[in-house]
Amino acid sequence: MKVYLDNAATTPIDSNVLKAMMPYFKERFGNPASVHSWGQEAYQAIDKAREQVAKFLNCKFSEVIFTGSATESNNLAIKGLAKSHVVTTAIEHKSVLKTCKNFKTTYLKYNFSLKDLEKAITPKTDLVSIMYANNETGEILPIKEIGKIVKKHNVYFHVDAVQAINWFKIDLTNIDLLTFSGHKIYGPKGVGVLYVRQGVPLKPIITGGAHELGLRAGTENVAGIVGLGEAVNSLSKCNAKVKKLKDKLVKGALKIKGVKLNGSGLPNIANLSFDGVEGEGLAIALDQEGVGVSTGSACTSEALVPSHVLMAMGLSHEQTHSSLRFSLGKHTTAKEIDYVLKVLPKVLNRLRKISGYV
Repeated sequence: MKVYLDNAATTPIDSNVLKAMMPYFKERFGNPASVHSWGQEAYQAIDKAREQVAKFLNCKFSEVIFTGSATESNNLAIKGLAKSHVVTTAIEHKSVLKTCKNFKTTYLKYNFSLKDLEKAITPKTDLVSIMYANNETGEILPIKEIGKIVKKHNVYFHVDAVQAINWFKIDLTNIDLLTFSGHKIYGPKGVGVLYVRQGVPLKPIITGGAHELGLRAGTENVAGIVGLGEAVNSLSKCNAKVKKLKDKLVKGALKIKGVKLNGSGLPNIANLSFDGVEGEGLAIALDQEGVGVSTGSACTSEALVPSHVLMAMGLSHEQTHSSLRFSLGKHTTAKEIDYVLKVLPKVLNRLRKISGYV
């Protein structure tokens, strides 16, 4: 059996999304910046996708900017707006953390309080950038309450909603910029969205033409944008079903000696530590049994360094290196979870015997 449990890294593209995209690879290939009918056909397709996203977010058509990825959207939000001081958290995605190094930045600790946030905001603070839900542990942050505090200080607020967009209806009240990506919601890779509230003085970081309302130069990925529009148009919430399966997985895994759950929140993500084994070795062994999981976020899984998120939570290097992320999707079945719980103890026992774990 093949069981894919790395949906937080990427999701399989829906058949209806692929169907909507296909004509724009061949028959409708025009450059949307061209004035002829081929170009205008592509331009209209982008307009339709922008309308779909605007309807999904309940925002204005002109507040939707298409980019090449969520990473690019995060970079644009921060570099395009911040000038001197940024407030963020220690558990953000690397595309936020590394970008914030360009500015004086205050990093809020794991489990920060709203008082901690208020203290961190100074008269020089340009931007607060805080994720909606963590990509490694699934922890959900109190974005509504955070937004109220940020706006009380008249500071711009950016939210990385990449992992949350699939599960929750987003309320844009007090949010000035919001990021999400196509391939996390059963759409294509290579396309992202940045919501920019009207009036926010964002400057482009990729310059050239006047594409994307002047905020992102470069010929648009028409097929990808069409796919993203179709993905949000047909996005269905299946929280209860997925959470039930995740709970089943966690309950079964915790029955095994030396297994610990690292945080929780989103209905689809379970981050587990396994004493006596290396996470990377366990992931490879599970893959040989047909089970696909991750050692952390997709952007850092190739780096043999401890997860900054788990370290911020207070886990030791050993616990961090023994952790895996299991992330379910709408196609995950109970039969698949049963199979994982069947092979997991067998694989663990084999690896633990090699490591000498008792």
